[in-house]
Amino acid sequence: MAEYRSTFLNTLAARGFIHQCTDEAGLDERASSGVINGYIGFDCTAKSLHVGSLVQIMMLRWLQKCGHRPIVLMGGGTTRIGDPSGRDESRRMLSDADIAANMAGIKSCFARFLSFGDGPTDAVMLNNADWLNGLAYIDFLRDYGAHFTVNRMLSFDSVKLRLERDQSLTFLEFNYMVLQAYDFLELARRRNCLLQMGGSDQWGNIVNGVELARRVDGRGLYGLTTPLITTASGAKMGKTAQGAIWIDDALLAPYDYYQYWRNTDDKDVGRFLRLFTDLALDEVRRLEALEGAELNEAKKVLAHAATTLCHGVRAADEAAETARRTFEEGGVGSDLPTLTVERTRLEAGVPLANLMREIGISASNGEARRLIAGGGARLNDQPVTDPQRVITTADFAAGDTIKLSAGKKRHGLLRKG
Repeated sequence: MAEYRSTFLNTLAARGFIHQCTDEAGLDERASSGVINGYIGFDCTAKSLHVGSLVQIMMLRWLQKCGHRPIVLMGGGTTRIGDPSGRDESRRMLSDADIAANMAGIKSCFARFLSFGDGPTDAVMLNNADWLNGLAYIDFLRDYGAHFTVNRMLSFDSVKLRLERDQSLTFLEFNYMVLQAYDFLELARRRNCLLQMGGSDQWGNIVNGVELARRVDGRGLYGLTTPLITTASGAKMGKTAQGAIWIDDALLAPYDYYQYWRNTDDKDVGRFLRLFTDLALDEVRRLEALEGAELNEAKKVLAHAATTLCHGVRAADEAAETARRTFEEGGVGSDLPTLTVERTRLEAGVPLANLMREIGISASNGEARRLIAGGGARLNDQPVTDPQRVITTADFAAGDTIKLSAGKKRHGLLRKG
């Protein structure tokens, strides 16, 4: 691993964040000699960010913890076009009202990880609609279009992937990389922003911005990307069979967030402790060296630390206690996903498979039936093997709550309405 003068790059390298950098020596010099401003852009395509964006958020967090200023750029303008990077098809076009609503939800995610304010290292949040929405198209083309060649743009992975798969790439999307480059130039001019960070799929877009600033203003800017973060199984971060792992607790309960990290593959524990927690590296090395059943303790530390960052220590403590009661004592934790079933439905009888899907411990009715047939479903910890099993008021004879389990790690509560 390379040795750097700056605390920032040394920290990122030691924790596994660095994939590519346009000028490591130059960035290291700037970061070691004073405060630098760095940004990452986030388009407003959903009401919340999910764990797939967490590595970028943690980069901004470490930028601030190392004495620099993070800029969160909301894509109020670029979301109107849609980033083709990493996509096999065009993104769904969103209305301005949808974009505004999504932006409002996403903004709240960052307050959990960054400190905002007016100080030299306090985070700031900007919206690229402030400069993109007012651009005059002909003037923009005249001033900046000559600095981009179609030949080079066609060489970017985000473009080649679509063309190689015979997937159409609209002219609208083709403009996205130009606008992202212009964002970097505007931030350099407005906020003296020297650094753009992002995932590896953003490398071409970031380099475009560095080059545009050099040609137009003679500025020396820097780009830094992270490797593609996947689980040991090769799956993308942030998605499961049960849906996205949202950061917003209105979309995903802190208990479910905790369980996502608690269920980390053994091979990922050390890497995820480095990337997604603030734990000291000496402690990370101690935890990842654990073996066998002891490795479960490292997973609990990961889950608690990650949940604390996102939802606070109280929510993390409550989630850990619910998990302990559920898995270690065989009890029923109050924070488990809960579904209230109306009495009229119960009197008619509700298929168990339907309820497993509705409560979120199975992705579909078919998957639930297969799980039941294979002996993987339980009611109050008792196996159920009939795929046609229905739940009625008789199942609540012992009380108003039933514990429903799918496999060893997914649990929920059914309540009688």
